[in-house]
Amino acid sequence: MPFRPRTPAPWPALLFASLLGLSGCSLLPAQGADGADAPPARAAFTLDIQAPAAVHALLERHLELQRFRQQEDLQDSELDRLLAAAHTDARALLATQGHFAPTLTVTQTAAPAGAPAPRAIVLTVEPGPQTRVTEAEIGFQPPPADGTPTQRQQERVRDGWLLAPGQPFTQAGWDHAKQQGLRALQTLRHPTARIAESRAEVDAERHQARLSVRYDPGPAYRFGPLRLQGLERYDPEGMHHLARLPTGAEYSEALLLDAQQRLASSGYFDAVFLTLDTEGTDPQAVPVVAQVREAPLQKLVFGAGLSTDSGARLSLDHTHNRLPGIGWRAVSKLALDNKAQLLGSEWTALPGATGWRWFGGAQAQREAIGSYQVNSGRLRAGRSQAGDSIDRNHALQYDYAHSQGPDAPPSSAALSAQFGWTARHFDSPTTPTQGHGLAAELGLGTTLRPRRDPFVRMLARWLHYHPLAPAGAEPSRQGRLALRAEAGAVLARAEAQIPVTQLFLTGGDTTVRGYGYRAIGARTDHGQLFGGRYLAVASAEWQRPIVLQGNATDWESTLFIDAGAVADQPGELHARVGVGTGLRWRSPVGPLQADLAWGVQSRQLRLHLRLGFSF
Repeated sequence: MPFRPRTPAPWPALLFASLLGLSGCSLLPAQGADGADAPPARAAFTLDIQAPAAVHALLERHLELQRFRQQEDLQDSELDRLLAAAHTDARALLATQGHFAPTLTVTQTAAPAGAPAPRAIVLTVEPGPQTRVTEAEIGFQPPPADGTPTQRQQERVRDGWLLAPGQPFTQAGWDHAKQQGLRALQTLRHPTARIAESRAEVDAERHQARLSVRYDPGPAYRFGPLRLQGLERYDPEGMHHLARLPTGAEYSEALLLDAQQRLASSGYFDAVFLTLDTEGTDPQAVPVVAQVREAPLQKLVFGAGLSTDSGARLSLDHTHNRLPGIGWRAVSKLALDNKAQLLGSEWTALPGATGWRWFGGAQAQREAIGSYQVNSGRLRAGRSQAGDSIDRNHALQYDYAHSQGPDAPPSSAALSAQFGWTARHFDSPTTPTQGHGLAAELGLGTTLRPRRDPFVRMLARWLHYHPLAPAGAEPSRQGRLALRAEAGAVLARAEAQIPVTQLFLTGGDTTVRGYGYRAIGARTDHGQLFGGRYLAVASAEWQRPIVLQGNATDWESTLFIDAGAVADQPGELHARVGVGTGLRWRSPVGPLQADLAWGVQSRQLRLHLRLGFSF
């Protein structure tokens, strides 16, 4: 049967149009019986609070009387009751700020004709002197034995007490001081500490407050065994080694969170949560329960990006968390951009009891190095150890490089033993504001062709954040200097054909801004750029937080100067300098930086973009 379109039934269409009309009427201004617009509702009274600025905002925001200003049908008897209660309400609010003997005056007058409300109420406040702390007694039960770590910890609680004699007394300050002392106990040795008793005795006539608090620390705890809940496909022993929870050590919240972070960032889990099982357990060996949700066995990630150094970028990453037969993790990567194309895979075992793990990897790459296109390959195998602040690795490495282009260096290969050491001492792993990092690499090897020549390759990096504000200032308001240096050298006979992948180039977002990516190197007689045997880079950056209307923001401004040089002889190092300014934004995934830099020697202005922090 052929289909014929039908028109809507008249009644449903009429009903739908009526609903639209009714909803539209709600947007029209109200009208009186004569068709004129109805006047807006009139307030019951106006309230003028006359008080010092220190307490004015508190009263204006929290005074109960404010809630009834727009109640048009408020009766006189009800208003009298509210005005009487306003005295009590205002006194309670002022007491939270340490004003226990204020003078309050409430006046009510009839408003003149044309006023926004028929009544005008004025609250005049003389808060009086602010109460100050005269004594603060901090006690513990039961008292610990002399010379024990618990006694020293309790002494630090007393020394760090926030509401010391002479300071103004406020309810918020009193609550904060008690909780701060409690947290100082709970984060180290005593996770079940509690406030056994607290008292604040206020002498309103003398404007004095005597404080006393008594803490019950409870038993001192030590870490016991780690219990993994939710683990099915991965090796439990390897996960224990990965967490590195110090069994037998005194309880520390920082150590517990570090173990949780190591498991969460390992890639084996989508969620990790560590807790102490303090119910009915021995405090000297309290179990730690790790509730985990395992990540998929395999994962494929497609990425796209844009960099000022290498242009558009595409990547494909495949992760296999447990290779059949050996149980290692394999991370394979394909990356394509305007400067380089890379295909590689790295296999990593779970760490052993000492934290060392085996790894192996291979990669093939085509990239622009200096004035040449270089096809290179690398095989690498060794062991690595990731500590709390220090990483170590040593490996055996094979490098091959074949250069293409006019007057390109000959193909070469090398075999070397590589040693690496990195120390990170920053206040934050993602957005540091102070601290320092130091890294060193050493390679001892020999070229394999066109002839064998021994060589030594050395590289060192240093980064330091120096705060420019007094100690104790809020980190988000601190300016700082970021100082960076890098130096490298390849020592070998002048005729030795070192693979170009082992030589140095610099320039770009993370080295010398104002120049292209790896655009600073040694130059031949024909002006062609190639890697050099010596490298020197230095940078100084002034980072300043941006404050708007007295509030710190997530933005910072910077001024910087970078300098770098590459050459085949130390005496031929001539610095290329870049100067500029930029912005930083503390994003949830790390700092986003945008820098505009002028290359002094290149006489070019370049924009540099970068996301994240790494050292």
